[in-house]
Amino acid sequence: MPELILGPAGEPGTELTIEAGDGSGTVRRSVLPGGIRVLTEAMPAQRSASIGAWVAVGSRDEHDGHHGSTHFLEHLLFKGTPRRTAMDIASAFDAVGGEANAATGKEHTCYYARVLDADLPMATDVILDMVTSALLDADELESERGVILEELAMNEDDPTDVAHERFAEAVFGQHALGRPIGGTAETIQAVPRDAVLAHYRRTYVPSELVITAAGGVDHDALCAQVLDAVTTGGWELPGGALPAARRHPGELKGIPGSGSALTVSRPTEQANVLLGGLGLVANDERRFTMTVLNAVLGGSMSSRLFQEVREKRGLAYSVYSFSSGYTDAGLFGLYAGCAPSKVGDVVAILDDQLRLLADEPVDAEELARGIGQVCGGLVLGLEDSGSRMSRLGRAEITLGELTTVEDNLDRIRAVTAEDVRALAADLVAQPRHLVVVGPFDDDVAARLLPA
Repeated sequence: MPELILGPAGEPGTELTIEAGDGSGTVRRSVLPGGIRVLTEAMPAQRSASIGAWVAVGSRDEHDGHHGSTHFLEHLLFKGTPRRTAMDIASAFDAVGGEANAATGKEHTCYYARVLDADLPMATDVILDMVTSALLDADELESERGVILEELAMNEDDPTDVAHERFAEAVFGQHALGRPIGGTAETIQAVPRDAVLAHYRRTYVPSELVITAAGGVDHDALCAQVLDAVTTGGWELPGGALPAARRHPGELKGIPGSGSALTVSRPTEQANVLLGGLGLVANDERRFTMTVLNAVLGGSMSSRLFQEVREKRGLAYSVYSFSSGYTDAGLFGLYAGCAPSKVGDVVAILDDQLRLLADEPVDAEELARGIGQVCGGLVLGLEDSGSRMSRLGRAEITLGELTTVEDNLDRIRAVTAEDVRALAADLVAQPRHLVVVGPFDDDVAARLLPA
């Protein structure tokens, strides 16, 4: 089954269709007036539906003086519109047993809901009322400023969150991807309402809006509901307007050219260790190899890290590898939580296991197990409408292509042992960054950073 290439797709009225070929239904993509994009995946026999309203704007897109605005908006859009109070928004979903929430990332923001299929028109209207007509009331903003500061304080009290945040800052350096998604206490305290309002007006526009839905959904009906909702919200939809161009890789300014070591002192019972560096960009063809590499190295109870660190030596309860990709850079890391006295042993094992993977191809049994884990996880992860809805958003905003589940399975099954070894070698060759969070008086990370 050929892939569906997702681009601006020309004038409003353009439509593309792909037959899933795996029994899950048909994916349709339409460009509406104003450049709004709507993608749906019909899932026969589903009585529920998930919908997401995406804007391809994240924390990396904030101007100086606006840092934290994207996450601030995520909160404020739930605080009311001219048609609805915050209580009206919350009770609309509670009254039908639905769920509504939002998520801010480094490159996008999504407002989403899961409801019964009969309640999808309501969910569409409420979410798009929020997106198009948020009041951003000054008093509500000040109240929510306190809520966000408490959220940031909560994260700072979680040593695992601290470790991951500092790790991203270390790897990406002064690049915008290194900034925390939620901002900092200082930036949230300092950002004025005018900056948040300017960020909202600049980025929440028809050409940036992507609507994705999956489950019991009728594509044509949803397109009509979207147009009605955004028109009611007061958006102008200029004829012939195209969707905003997909984000293109930029110059990687500010990313360190050498490794680093950081020790963060916290009065904890356990040390949190992160070792790694740059990974793959989001649409790198080797992303399928990366999923297999992670499965083999640190993605399951049979993985090398789990066996070496936890099962054989009892050094940690939680240990894993991870990766994340963005338009022009990616992150790869190894994590473990261990006793402070065992940090040296754990760092050495993390480093050794990655180097071993880079030195010798995995054997056939281990490769097959890793591929099987990834394939099974992919299929099981798409059993619900929310996962399908999110897949459409990622395809449209980040990847620029939508492939069937079978296409993805074929790509994963095509990964070879040499592919995994070569990617591991590339990861080892990147500048190394080590972050250790725990009850340390000295700079333990500087002593333990692998060469």
